[in-house]
Amino acid sequence: MIIHDISKDTLTCKVFDGDPKTEVTKVKSIKNGDDYNLSAISISTHTGTHIDAPLHFSDDGSSISKMRLNTFTGKCTVVTVNGILTGEDMDKILAHSRKKLLLHGNGKAFVTAFAARVLADSDVAMIGTDAQSIAPEFDENETHKILAEAGIAILENLDLSDISDGDYELFAFPIKLGGLEAAPCRAILFEQERGL
Repeated sequence: MIIHDISKDTLTCKVFDGDPKTEVTKVKSIKNGDDYNLSAISISTHTGTHIDAPLHFSDDGSSISKMRLNTFTGKCTVVTVNGILTGEDMDKILAHSRKKLLLHGNGKAFVTAFAARVLADSDVAMIGTDAQSIAPEFDENETHKILAEAGIAILENLDLSDISDGDYELFAFPIKLGGLEAAPCRAILFEQERGL
């Protein structure tokens, strides 16, 4: 079994425009004479590799802590795409995809509102991307709202640079942050080794 870490570093990753910057404070330090090291962090819930819960764009949607745990694990398909996906593009992809779909587009894999509607009518439980957002700037709100209303989890800011297209086992459990709309996660892909 080959394990791929597809998470970006939460502390060094670029934050989404307008989000608060990540800050680390050394509360205690052995180098400074303390008995132990202790750090505090201040981050947006959307920093680094993270999961958007439906609550992010729907007041009636589930918070990150209320989502079913099986949403974050299971068979997934990685697909390389080029830019912004339309509804027609999504129909073609879903014909060969698992219930969890990760889009590999060198940081520019986006889903339009039309593609989100196709996803909403499918049995997809999670859509992921290596971009900072699942949606292009012109469709940011509408795409997120459609996915939120359909109860589809969104996994954003992945590192798929070393991942080939195909099927994997995904584990992307978010930090349990009661009542919030998103949380950082450690996203891992398991790949079955091809034997002799």
